[in-house]
Amino acid sequence: MNIKNTVLVVIVAIFMISCAATKKTVKKEGMKVLKYVEEPHSHAQPNEVVITHLNLDIDVNFDEEVISGTATYDITNNNEATEIILDAKNLVIEKVQADGKDTKFSLGAYDESLGQALTIEITKDTKKITVFYQTTDKTEAVQWLTPQQTQDKTQPFLFTQGQAILTRTWIPIQDSPQIRITYNATVRVPKELMAVMSAENPKEKSVNGEYHFKMAQKIPPYLMALAVGDIAYKAVSDRTGIYAENSMVDAVQEEFSEMENMMVAAENLYGKYVWDQFDVIVLPPSFPFGGMENPRLTFATPTLIAGDKSLTSVIAHELAHSWSGNLVTNATWDDFWLNEGFTVYFENRIMEALYGKERADMLGLIARQDLDEEVKGFKDAPENTHLKLNLKGRNPDEGMTSIAYDKGFMFLKTLENVAGRENFDVFLKNYFQTNAFSTITTEKFVKYLNENLLEKHSLSFNTDEWIYSPGVPSNAYDIKSDKFEKVKKTIKSILKTNKVDASVAKDWTTQEWVYFIRNFPEDITPAQMTVIDNAFDLTNSTNSHKAMVWYEQAITHNYKGNNVDVKIEEFLIRVGRRWYVSTLYTAFAKAGKTEEGLAIYKKARANYHSITMNTVDATLGYKK
Repeated sequence: MNIKNTVLVVIVAIFMISCAATKKTVKKEGMKVLKYVEEPHSHAQPNEVVITHLNLDIDVNFDEEVISGTATYDITNNNEATEIILDAKNLVIEKVQADGKDTKFSLGAYDESLGQALTIEITKDTKKITVFYQTTDKTEAVQWLTPQQTQDKTQPFLFTQGQAILTRTWIPIQDSPQIRITYNATVRVPKELMAVMSAENPKEKSVNGEYHFKMAQKIPPYLMALAVGDIAYKAVSDRTGIYAENSMVDAVQEEFSEMENMMVAAENLYGKYVWDQFDVIVLPPSFPFGGMENPRLTFATPTLIAGDKSLTSVIAHELAHSWSGNLVTNATWDDFWLNEGFTVYFENRIMEALYGKERADMLGLIARQDLDEEVKGFKDAPENTHLKLNLKGRNPDEGMTSIAYDKGFMFLKTLENVAGRENFDVFLKNYFQTNAFSTITTEKFVKYLNENLLEKHSLSFNTDEWIYSPGVPSNAYDIKSDKFEKVKKTIKSILKTNKVDASVAKDWTTQEWVYFIRNFPEDITPAQMTVIDNAFDLTNSTNSHKAMVWYEQAITHNYKGNNVDVKIEEFLIRVGRRWYVSTLYTAFAKAGKTEEGLAIYKKARANYHSITMNTVDATLGYKK
């Protein structure tokens, strides 16, 4: 063979290898080529075969505490593959079909965080797969509540929580945030109850307990959500409304009566709301988060119901997720800050539009204080304060700290200050529109930022320092608040004179109260806290955020007045919001009172969702 032919053979071989490699790493949709990045928290191989639509058909059995039925997927085979891999954890897989015929399947080795790879045999022409399955008592996403654990105490309740990688514990699925699907669902529940999902929802109970759902827009699996309970619906506007247990529905409607105003403010900032309906369901107290941005139906904690609309910034936050997170989604959990940092910034802008700059600045300063505390807490692991994380081999829940939320917010707030608000708003609106219904990595965002903001306006910015370095860069925007300065003076005056003029706080917002309590000096004494408590009755506060920060100070500074120990125990047994309870149990641990915390936890633990349990177990060193 002469050298010319040899070169030709080599060139052809290289070309064929290149084509094969390309075939394995892309998905073709018309003329558009989509690539999936390596995902350390999913067994799925979407560059080989990817799910595109789910038809879910399930029964919800409260007597046995089991969800059972079928998950049928439309699939796209990108590479003439002979198998598709789903994620499953703590599920019983009864059988699997490919295009209606039984097919072989296997479950891989069990991983504590990731569960198992469910490998299903297919042909290159297979269009649908159906998994027959049921949940078990180890299903982490689902919490089954007895009537006593609900507000009305008459009927049981169920809700799911999929973020980050728990959807695989109630549905076998390709559980990666970069995979987006549409879905339909048929859900059968006891006829006394109503089922709602992150989809088009009923407004009234069905006669026979059967409900049908449709989600026409593509969403990532972690936003699949189901709630079942004795609930009712009330509209706030023609496109917003609330679900709640019957005894709460009027109070919830009043508390969230400004949802439409939030919607208008959000659309004025960054474009049309594309999910048609924005409803909120207030769940029983064990719900582990302030809110969860499930499309069309935000899940919310009852701790938001303060009676004065003072904690509704959480609703603004979940609404903002309709753009940042649901519309443009982090491709992997290492990029989580792209969901939450953008959302905190957007939430802050909504609050400014509705309630003024002073309110927004107070919220921003509290976020900065949270950030500084989180950075301090990670002094021995500074890599955890990067925006872009490396969570391979770790549960992605470990990356869901204030860093993603508050450092991400400060990054964008600083960018806004450098670029100017007008330029930054144009950039952000275009970012949401350009990347709508897609996922994005940190690297892709940085490229988009450089091309569409920094280079466009000839701006210099320390992007890499913010994203890939620990701590908070020195050029972080300095948020100021005149009202918080007055709060500081009030603290100094009280501690100096040992007297309290209660009228000084008669018009304080929740943010001012939180700032007041959290900024007590480290050497404050129980006697000084008694003076403050007697004046403001903080131990008996019905505002959950005020109560939480006051109880934290009581634990930290050994304050025992006004039966505060009893109130702390009642709070921890009643409330399941992870941020609140983990803050208090952490305070017990830091104050050398772990045994005191454990005594309460043993009474309260059964009321918590598994997400909260896992956090507090680690904090207190709890062993079953």
